[in-house]
Amino acid sequence: MFDIFDEINLTVVELPIEIEEEKPVYRGFIRELPFISGEGSSRQELYRQLAEKYQEYSETQEPVQEEMTSSLLSYEELLKYYDGESFDGFQLPHQ
Repeated sequence: MFDIFDEINLTVVELPIEIEEEKPVYRGFIRELPFISGEGSSRQELYRQLAEKYQEYSETQEPVQEEMTSSLLSYEELLKYYDGESFDGFQLPHQ
């Protein structure tokens, strides 16, 4: 259960355990998304809560757009940003 966040390249920061009303309280947050935090009476409960909050957050986010590559540019756009490197497979159309 604790390696769920490792699989999606997120880091959980566990804060020091505090004792409230003679019971341990585990607190933590996701380092990359510090607004997602949680607390519980055990580590398992903390991680479960963080996973639920992350799931809710990820459902509200729009899918990431595909990164722009040179193959998606017209040759005029590509030459506008040309810095002297040669591009693999790039040829100007013969006129």
